[in-house]
Amino acid sequence: MLKQSLSQKMLQKLSPQQIQLMKLLQIPTATLDQRIKEELEANPALDEGEELEDADVFGTTESEEESKEDKFGEAEADEAPVRDEEFELDDYLNEYMEDDPSSYKLKVNNYSADEEEKTIPIAVEDTFHEYLETQLGMLDLEDERAVLIAQQIIGSIDDDGYLRREPISIIDDLVFSQNIITNEAEIEHLLKKIQRFDPPGIGSRDLRECLLLQIDNKMEHNKEELSDETVSFLRLGYKIIEDYFNEFSKKHYQKLQRYLNINEEQLKEAIDEILKLNPKPASGYASNTRALHYIVPDFTIVNRDGELELTLNSRNAPDLRVNDQYRDMLKTYKDNKKSKKTVKKDKEAIVFIKQKIDSAKWFIDAIRQRQQTMYKTMYSIMQYQYDFFRTGDQKTLKPMILKDIADITGLDISTISRVANSKFVQTEYGTKRLKDFFSESLQTNNGEEVSTLEVKKILTDIIEEENKRKPFSDEKLKNILRDKGYNIARRTVAKYREQLNIPVARLRKEL
Repeated sequence: MLKQSLSQKMLQKLSPQQIQLMKLLQIPTATLDQRIKEELEANPALDEGEELEDADVFGTTESEEESKEDKFGEAEADEAPVRDEEFELDDYLNEYMEDDPSSYKLKVNNYSADEEEKTIPIAVEDTFHEYLETQLGMLDLEDERAVLIAQQIIGSIDDDGYLRREPISIIDDLVFSQNIITNEAEIEHLLKKIQRFDPPGIGSRDLRECLLLQIDNKMEHNKEELSDETVSFLRLGYKIIEDYFNEFSKKHYQKLQRYLNINEEQLKEAIDEILKLNPKPASGYASNTRALHYIVPDFTIVNRDGELELTLNSRNAPDLRVNDQYRDMLKTYKDNKKSKKTVKKDKEAIVFIKQKIDSAKWFIDAIRQRQQTMYKTMYSIMQYQYDFFRTGDQKTLKPMILKDIADITGLDISTISRVANSKFVQTEYGTKRLKDFFSESLQTNNGEEVSTLEVKKILTDIIEEENKRKPFSDEKLKNILRDKGYNIARRTVAKYREQLNIPVARLRKEL
């Protein structure tokens, strides 16, 4: 049975402009330049322009303020048929031409015009895989077919120097890419040759094989330089890795002494030789294939005579404005309207132009709002954590959650979260993640509210100062913290330790 009913709902819908702003807020400064380039390519009405002398870093020009008043009202007009556009289009032109579209831009550079442009020099070197292929050229292989198989194996070695791809997968790759049919025995044969390349340990399938290859290489090529005692400990280390790798990795030292019938000093010397080896053989190569990731700080805080000064890094955001040609097109259309030379085709073109100009204005305004929101948020964080930014002492960090900054700025919690995500601030004490300043509060025995970051710092200090021969258990760490006035449970200690990437007591043990 069909039934009609009346209901009232409150819905919140985001405009395309709000969605655009939220997406821009999530982008770190390091990738903002690429996003702006994409928009410049997609919208011909958007252009780069010179800075306005009278424009403030975060401000708008007078024409911007006027044009903002009608930017959302025009969005619905874009969807109307062309024949209904005449009155709205004339109004738009009259209002738009009063301002200079070329001046609708944002000054986004915090640096002075005469400041020297600095770039990071990039060294041109062979890649790690090219280095391996150079060594391959020195091998006397049977034929071109063997060379192609060896090249495929080298190409499958990852940036750490390991061959983690299964032989069957390499065989399939060769069939599809080179039309070469091979087998696991041939792959293994060529891999053994590659594993003798520099750096030692290259082409290993796992850490165990990597360490064994390096010990082999050391005893083969450096035997004359090594003392008999060192060779003896290397052989002992080889046996530990080959036969008791599980016990070694879990630091079951007493079991190793019992299995190998050796004393603690002998075990310590053997393990010292193992620790000299490189668990990532390719890491020492200067020009590894892995791209270097430079952290570009979004903010900089400088202490000037006891006063903190915040600047927003906007160097990679160019000045933006509406394209002059599109302004001229609007002017031409307006002149044609006066002389009654306009036709329907012209109206269709002008609607397209208007849409593109509106889109350009919205994007420019979104960039400006992004800069304002980021600056406002970071300024509030700086004031909230003022003692830390002045001293660099992590123990001075106050408990701070997203809601605290949202209340100060008047922004939504989700907006604060977007600003804090993937953003960095450069201070005199290093470059820090914004989200690292946010933490829950914890109450001490004295009733004082402290940040969990303070507890983690003290926990780190305790573990660094412990006797590594008898490291503290989580229970012992809990008791030490309680003695210092921090009343937390053992499972909380374990949680903080894991968040700090600190292993359990057994794995922190040293001989």
